[in-house]
Amino acid sequence: MISISEQAQAHFAKLLEKQAAGTSIRVFVVNPGTAQAECGVSYCPADAVEDTDIQIEFTGFNAVVDAESKPFLVDAEIDFVTDQMGSQLTLKAPNAKVRKVNDNAPLMERVQYVIDAEINPQLANHGGRVSVMELTNDGVAVLQFGGGCNGCSQVDLTLKEGIEKELLTRFSGELNGVRDITEHQRGEHSYY
Repeated sequence: MISISEQAQAHFAKLLEKQAAGTSIRVFVVNPGTAQAECGVSYCPADAVEDTDIQIEFTGFNAVVDAESKPFLVDAEIDFVTDQMGSQLTLKAPNAKVRKVNDNAPLMERVQYVIDAEINPQLANHGGRVSVMELTNDGVAVLQFGGGCNGCSQVDLTLKEGIEKELLTRFSGELNGVRDITEHQRGEHSYY
């Protein structure tokens, strides 16, 4: 679930030497599954470990993850990097904002996951978002734009050159196209 580099493991082991015996590190996500999701690492005294927590053994210490954070920490990586600017701990959790779906999940869930994890963060730069409303029998993903995308002059380009190309590449043989059902109305919210 979580990958911790050898450098980061050594860093944690050194820090934990100065803590009470039995202290672990806790890796967690605040506001998991939302655009405001943030990951963190803290000390976890032995008496703070809950029955529902998952404990992962590493060299010289355990990492503790609460059950709510677990699906959002799939593929998370912790590293300890030293460069000219000094040393820092880095935590990358690509699924913190969106719960990862299985490869055998229904197509609609897999398409929505790609949109939420990769496309919507880009659209959010312009205050926009997109959602899958349905999948037709002939393999067309019907999409609804919102926020700054509603009424944007570039929405057709975004749909055909960006979203459709990405989804057709990802879901080759399963998806045949995308269609926008948004009634685009230009307004104060639109991105120009």
